[in-house]
Amino acid sequence: MDELDRRLINRLQRGLPLVRQPWQALAEELGSHRAELLERVQALLDNGTLSRFGPMFDIEQLGGAFTLAALAVPEERFDTVAEQLHALPAVAHNYRREHAWNMWFVLACPTPQAITETLQRIESLTGLTPLNLPKEHTYHVGLYLPV
Repeated sequence: MDELDRRLINRLQRGLPLVRQPWQALAEELGSHRAELLERVQALLDNGTLSRFGPMFDIEQLGGAFTLAALAVPEERFDTVAEQLHALPAVAHNYRREHAWNMWFVLACPTPQAITETLQRIESLTGLTPLNLPKEHTYHVGLYLPV
């Protein structure tokens, strides 16, 4: 990672400029070229420096719903259950925790009813009862991690 990569990552954490040609404006700001910045973002994704690049939507404002959920998965079934969850389009991501509830995941669905249906499907598919942890309050945190 060179200095331009660092400045690009730091700048992108604050979002793209809200103009007709955001990548061109960003290139001018960073003293680079639009095509080079796009190539760099792709290279940072390809080499694992960035795990994701994309918009953040307020799913509830769009009529959808999401929840945090967990499963207590027997260790010998962990990889199999992870693959089952990974195959479901509503599962945004899942990860291991060192806890009795050792598999945590986020569901993002088009409706609140679909959350309930997806949790029921997960229970039917895995034989494990999900712990549903819906959001109670929204907090907006301006997280910025300079590199």
